[in-house]
Amino acid sequence: MEEIDLELITKQSIRGIFALTSRTFIIQIVAFVANFLLTIFLTPAIFGVYFVVTAAIAFLQYFSDIGLAAALIQKRESITKEDLKTTFTIQQVMVITVTVLAYLGSGWIGKFYNLNHDGVFLFQALAIAFFLSSLKTIPSILLERDLKFEKLVIPQIVETIVFNVLVVVLAFRGFGITSFTYSVLARGIAGLITIYIISPWRISIGFSTVSAKKLLSFGLPFQLNSFLALIKDDLFVAYLGKALPLAQVGYIGFAQKWAFVPLRLIMDNVIRITFPSFSRLQDETAVLKKAIEKSIFAASFMIFPSLIGLIIVAPYFINLIPKYEKWEPAILSLGFFAMSAALSSISTPLTNALNAIGKIKISLYLMVFWTVATWVLTPILIKIYGFNGVAIASFIIACSLILVVYLVKKHIDFNLHSSVLAPLVGSAVMGVLVYFLSLNFVHGFISLFAMIGFGVVIYFAVILLIARKELLSDVKLVVGHLRR
Repeated sequence: MEEIDLELITKQSIRGIFALTSRTFIIQIVAFVANFLLTIFLTPAIFGVYFVVTAAIAFLQYFSDIGLAAALIQKRESITKEDLKTTFTIQQVMVITVTVLAYLGSGWIGKFYNLNHDGVFLFQALAIAFFLSSLKTIPSILLERDLKFEKLVIPQIVETIVFNVLVVVLAFRGFGITSFTYSVLARGIAGLITIYIISPWRISIGFSTVSAKKLLSFGLPFQLNSFLALIKDDLFVAYLGKALPLAQVGYIGFAQKWAFVPLRLIMDNVIRITFPSFSRLQDETAVLKKAIEKSIFAASFMIFPSLIGLIIVAPYFINLIPKYEKWEPAILSLGFFAMSAALSSISTPLTNALNAIGKIKISLYLMVFWTVATWVLTPILIKIYGFNGVAIASFIIACSLILVVYLVKKHIDFNLHSSVLAPLVGSAVMGVLVYFLSLNFVHGFISLFAMIGFGVVIYFAVILLIARKELLSDVKLVVGHLRR
């Protein structure tokens, strides 16, 4: 059994969060600028094609893994060479099979979605990039299990810069959907080379029945959970591509992408840290309880005000930015997706905690419920509210957070109220003031950014007023570990 060094786990987790958040912030800025430029250079229909084709290839990706990577990270004991060889061998057999099938079936996919030659070429490029990505699994696991996220984030930065710079240049030069095709291939190659420089691992083929049985006992339920998430999200997007005009799918993709920016910037980092960290702490109940509360507070502290601010200022940006009025139909969906994201910022760390302590079946039951609810409720709301029904259904389903809290409390007696109260009150006060003041004072970019700055000041003032002691204590803890 691995010895649990609580001090080391705390230090590595804090440094990991700092590294991931700071570097991912840079990544999101690059992606933000690129997405902004692409929404100017490209039409909603092209965005719709990319959105649908990406979802289709993501669906195939879930047939390439059976949760072995997650099982290695969650495993109580030290991982062995046999574990790594077995995982890599099983995964590659599945990946190569899926890649070949995807490539051979690309023509049928093109006919099904009425894609032209460029759309089919994009699908084939994504299939190849998917194979390249699978080769990064073992080096990434080794870094993630040791909580060395300051290294793990480097390939992500390289991939983001390569993809976004290239796609913008090609879109500007009029390549259209083919801009994405060349960019995803370049991203895959760059990321693969970088990860093996940072975390060298000699590729080994082998199979151990003992290792496979142990890993699959956790991996299979975990992968089934992920597969249901695929059916709930990516496969449903594929369905939308057939049920709605591609321009309306583009509106949905636009709203969802921007509403989930805070989640991608903050929540993804929290998830990457909390699963391996919680897994190392699964036998330390008191410490795990505190870690859950801190992770929820950290997520809600950043995400709540970001989402409320996004809902308020989005209409101003759409009206002020040239050629951006074409996205005005997506404003209502943006609001509902943002509220859904706020609730998800709480439920995600909680389901992560269930997985980390080995209660994977509970997470699986929750995912079954969410998947069924999505496929039943969303088509009904689409008939009533049109494409906005997708976002409305997402928000209604996210309200099942109450159920998630109840289930987690049966195993870990954490305090949700203390974790979210201050961010919720601060965000509400900020939102009310910014909304009403913006109606009279925002007339251009300068006044809009001034209002955003005012909102930030108000939010931190309220937080310091009602949670000064907790906030300063957390800052002191973080700074102390970073200095060490």
